[in-house]
Amino acid sequence: MSLAVVSSRAITGMVARAVTVEVHLANGLPGLSLVGLPDTEVKESRERVRSALQNSRFEFPARRITVNLAPADLPKASGGFDLPIALGILAASGQLPEAGLRAHEFAGELSLSGELRPVRGALAMASAALAEPLARALVLPAGSAQEAALVEGATVYGARTLLDVCAHLAEPDVAVPLPRAVVPLAVADAALADAEAAQASNLPDLGDIKGQEHAKRALEVAAAGGHHILFYGPPGTGKSMLATRLAGLLPPLGKTQAVEAATLASLSAQGFDWRHWGRRPFRAPHHTATAAALVGGGSVPRPGEISLAHRGVLFLDELPEFQRRVLEVLREPLEVGHVTISRAGGHATFPAAFQLVAAMNPCPCGDLGHPSRSCRCTSEAVARYRNRLSGPLLDRIDLHVEVPALRAETFAAPASGERSEVVAARVGRARERQLSRQGQLNSDLSSRALEAQCALQPNAQDVLHRAVTQHHWSARTYHRVLRVARTVADLAGSIAIDAHHVAEATQYREASTT
Repeated sequence: MSLAVVSSRAITGMVARAVTVEVHLANGLPGLSLVGLPDTEVKESRERVRSALQNSRFEFPARRITVNLAPADLPKASGGFDLPIALGILAASGQLPEAGLRAHEFAGELSLSGELRPVRGALAMASAALAEPLARALVLPAGSAQEAALVEGATVYGARTLLDVCAHLAEPDVAVPLPRAVVPLAVADAALADAEAAQASNLPDLGDIKGQEHAKRALEVAAAGGHHILFYGPPGTGKSMLATRLAGLLPPLGKTQAVEAATLASLSAQGFDWRHWGRRPFRAPHHTATAAALVGGGSVPRPGEISLAHRGVLFLDELPEFQRRVLEVLREPLEVGHVTISRAGGHATFPAAFQLVAAMNPCPCGDLGHPSRSCRCTSEAVARYRNRLSGPLLDRIDLHVEVPALRAETFAAPASGERSEVVAARVGRARERQLSRQGQLNSDLSSRALEAQCALQPNAQDVLHRAVTQHHWSARTYHRVLRVARTVADLAGSIAIDAHHVAEATQYREASTT
C-alpha cells in the first residue's frame, strides 16, 4: 500500500490537538516533502527519520514521499512528529502492517540511531487522548511515558527505540508488546506525601526570622486568603526572607492541582521534574525578565513565569527595577487568573492563578525612613523611582506591608517566633472554613459573593467607611480590603466580621507606597 495514516498530537497552549500524519509514496524523483505548516524543527525531521530508519535496518524508500500534517491550518512544532512520520513511511512501503496503527497515537523524537528522545507536553497529550470518544493508546518515549501515566485512566506505552515500537505493531504471532507505563496509586500518593514532607522540612522556616512580627502576621493573612502582598522597606530588613517563607505556609497541592501544575511544567523548556511532583511552584524571575518571559510567548506559545507559578508563588524582588511595560502585563492575570497569548496563527490560554509576593526599597538608595542612615536621594529621584509602579498595578495588590529596620538588640537575641508548621496549621484551618462556606478562597470572591459572605457588623461598617473617606479608595480597593477582613475573621474563627477585623485589614492599605 502506498498510503498510510498515523495519529499524533500538536501542542497549542495547554491543549494537545489531534493531528493526522498522512504518508504517500509515489513514482518520481526520490525525496521527502513535508506539508501542513511545519516549522523548522519539524522540517528537520526528514534527515532524522532517514538516518533512524537506515540505522534500524529498514529500507528508506527511493520514491517520492509526501507527508501531510493535517489539519493544514494548525502550526506544527517540536520533534515529536519524527516517530509517526517514520511509522507512516514503513507502513506505506509495506515494511510494517498498518492495522496496529489505528489503535494508537504516537509522539517521539528520533535520534539518528533510532532511539527515542522525550517530548514536551506528554501530560497534555495523555489528557487529550483520554478525552476522545474512542480513546486510543498513546505510545511515547520511555522518558515521557511515566509522566503521561499520571493521567489516571490513560493507556500509555513507553518505548526506547523505533524497533521496539515496530515490534509492538508487528503481526500478532511475532509481536512483542511494549510495557504499559503505570504510576501505581501508592507511588503517586507516596510522592505527594514526600512533597508534603519536603515542603514542611526543606523550605525556609518562618521561625528563623527575627522580629518583624507585623510583617509575619501579614504573610499569614496572605497565605490564608490567597492574597497578593507587597513588602517595602530598607535593604537587609528581611523582605526576601519573608517572601521565600510563603510557600511553606500553603497547604500541599491536591492530586488534580498537582497534575495541573505538572502539565504546565511539562510544556516549558525545562520540562517536568518528578522531584517537584506535588510541591507548590515557587518562581523568582530576575528583574531583567522580558514581558514574553513573564507571561509566555513565542511563535508557538509556551507558558511564562506567571503560568509556571500557577497554584504557587511568584516572587518579584526589586519590583521597581522591572521595566514598567513588563509589570503592566500582570494587571489582567492578577484579576482573572489566566493569560491569553494571541498570535497571527491563533491564540493560547494558560492558567495563571498564582500568588504574587513583591519586594521593593522605599527609594533608589534604600535608606528613606531609616532610623540611623540618611537618604541620599532627591525628592525627584524618589518620585521617579516610585512612579515606575503604576497605580492600577498597586491597586491589585491586597496587602502593602512596611518592613522597617531592626534594632541592634533584635539581631543579638535568639529567634523566638512561631515556626512555619504552626502558622501553616492555622492557615489550613482558615482555608477549610472558606472552602466549606463558599467553595473558593476569599481572594477569588466576586462582587456579588462579597455581599453574601462579607456582611459587616455596624461598628465594622463605620471603621471601613471612615477609611474609604479618608484615603479616597477606589471600589477595587474597597472590595480588596473587604476580602482581607473576611480572611482575618476566618483566622480568628469568627463568623461575623467585627470592627477589629476591619481595622487590621485597613492598616495593610493605609501605609501605601504611592
